[in-house]
Amino acid sequence: MWNAKPAEPAEPWFFCVLCALCVLLVVFARAQAPATTRLAVLQAEDRRAPTPRDLAVIRSGAHSPDAQTMRVAIRALGRLERPSLIPDIAPALRNAFPEIRSEAANAIGQAAQGWKRDSPPAASAVDAVVNTLAARLKVEADHDVRAALCETVGRLPYATAAQVEAAERTLLDMDARSESVTDRLGVAKGFEALVRIQRRLRAPGDEALARLRRLARPGAADASTGARVRRLALEALIAASAVDGEALRSASHDPDAQARRLAMRAAAARDGAFTPDEARAVLAAGRGDDSSAVRIEALRSLRARGDADACAAALGAAADRDVHVVLLAIDQLGACGPAPDAVDALERAVNALSDASSARGWHRAAHAIVALAAAEPVRGARSLPQFIGSRIWQLRMYAARAAAELNDRAALDGLAKDDDDNVREAAVEGLRKVAGHDADAIYVSGLERNGYQIVRAAAAALDGTPHPELAVPALNAAWQRLIAEGHDNSHDARDAIAKALAGLAADPRGRPGSTRASTATRHPHDDLAAEDLRRLASPRARVTIRGVGALELALFTTQAPAAVLRFAHLAESGYYNGLTFHRVVPNFVIQGGSPGANEYIGDASFMRDEVGLWPHVRGAVGISTRGHDTGDAQIFIDLVDNPRLDHEYTVFAQVLNGIEVVDQILEGDVIERVDIVPGP
Repeated sequence: MWNAKPAEPAEPWFFCVLCALCVLLVVFARAQAPATTRLAVLQAEDRRAPTPRDLAVIRSGAHSPDAQTMRVAIRALGRLERPSLIPDIAPALRNAFPEIRSEAANAIGQAAQGWKRDSPPAASAVDAVVNTLAARLKVEADHDVRAALCETVGRLPYATAAQVEAAERTLLDMDARSESVTDRLGVAKGFEALVRIQRRLRAPGDEALARLRRLARPGAADASTGARVRRLALEALIAASAVDGEALRSASHDPDAQARRLAMRAAAARDGAFTPDEARAVLAAGRGDDSSAVRIEALRSLRARGDADACAAALGAAADRDVHVVLLAIDQLGACGPAPDAVDALERAVNALSDASSARGWHRAAHAIVALAAAEPVRGARSLPQFIGSRIWQLRMYAARAAAELNDRAALDGLAKDDDDNVREAAVEGLRKVAGHDADAIYVSGLERNGYQIVRAAAAALDGTPHPELAVPALNAAWQRLIAEGHDNSHDARDAIAKALAGLAADPRGRPGSTRASTATRHPHDDLAAEDLRRLASPRARVTIRGVGALELALFTTQAPAAVLRFAHLAESGYYNGLTFHRVVPNFVIQGGSPGANEYIGDASFMRDEVGLWPHVRGAVGISTRGHDTGDAQIFIDLVDNPRLDHEYTVFAQVLNGIEVVDQILEGDVIERVDIVPGP
């Protein structure tokens, strides 16, 4: 045996260091705990909380002592869109932090949207929600929270006229107590949503209309309302067909271009509360407005009213300094066949193909061939061959649209065999009109293509076919191929196939082994990770558009983490480089980021919606979808305020710099690259 020697007593400094380390470990653990909980909540939300355990994780987060964790969890409960969770959200309306109270107000509105998909709620259930919001509104001291409460009151899915009337009274009561522009913004947002959604159930009362007209006026006596307040009030009045002459004139002279644009839109109504002369005067001024958005809306309204000056206005606008105004004017000249000057202008545009080979030079000729085919079919037919034979696929796509106007079966048959699936899709759409089921053999061949857009169009064209022996085998083969691919974003094509087969008593979804709509796996970057959330805590993105310029985006990782992470990962992998903006709708949105340059082909797996408090204002960047939780990484940018998109489409970024670049983007413009700049 050996004799153990007693240990030497430790030095005092050792105990001090040990204690300090213990304290640091405790502090670190406490600091990490909320972050870990937040990540667990986000991951449960990302899965849409399909299990009781996931729901328990989110509910636990909603009771966290950490304010940020609680806010994330409250937001998640709302995004699940389950009305049964409203009692879990409502207590947060009394939280000490106004940010959490705002989030709770919005989350209640989002959770209530589940009633739209489920069975209609009992009137008492909706009344209980409204009473909760109204009660909070009476005691709420924070302007931002009051605004969120008002917006939620306006957008609830009411079932009775009495409920709509009660919501209107709640908004009017708040308006009478309003103390700031923020208060009035909340009231305006509430009224805009209420009128737009519920006008068929109950038209707004006289008191509400009078208040909206006052809010719509620049320089109203009871405080400068702010441009957004005026725009929202105008939107509500337009939805109610209640813009009177005074409101129309006032809006047409508003210093805000978007308000003037809305004045032009209001003037299109034939049942508005103003005279035809008042409308004509406003539209005449709008045609010469400094803003291209106002000029565009004036042209649209002239055409919508069937104004005698519509063709002359379009002919003049065809020489506008803004290309978007020019393209709209060319489109409108298609209805001006009896006007020789209009037809001559279209023919000149059709034959001006010297710049058509350039990336940004084909648009005038493309729009003009479709308009000429409508305005003067003989001249249109004479000019069509040069477009059919073009090396630029967009010109061939527009040629297919022109051939449909001309009822040119031979041209459509040829274009339906084009190498580009977008051209084929346009040709098939034309053949449905021109040839119907006489072209079933062509539709069947379209089912063999890889592009989801042509498969969808071909399947839709085969719906109701009298030739099931030809269609059913091809439809089944296309269905099985898409199921085997397992891509979420083929769902439109699959739906069209299933519909066509169901009409032929051959629905594939009733067969063993083919009941799943998709076999897609999750995207490799869909799992929310703490490292990525930290790296992209306050990121920006720089989007460079070839031949146009660059724009800078602020990315909202806190509000839309799944969308930001997917966008950032794809951008960093080079996914967006070389893709285009394939959809440009002036005074609405531009959309891009599709490998197929169309709405039906994006990244293979879907991402969930992350709708929130950030509105669809001009410059907001959203995720394009074709149904609930169907985002496939295509993006869009709001060209104007689009309140009807609020709470329906994810906003994951906002243009910080370069909105003038956004305004210049044309169909087909190329995304040169997207660079992600992580936050500090």
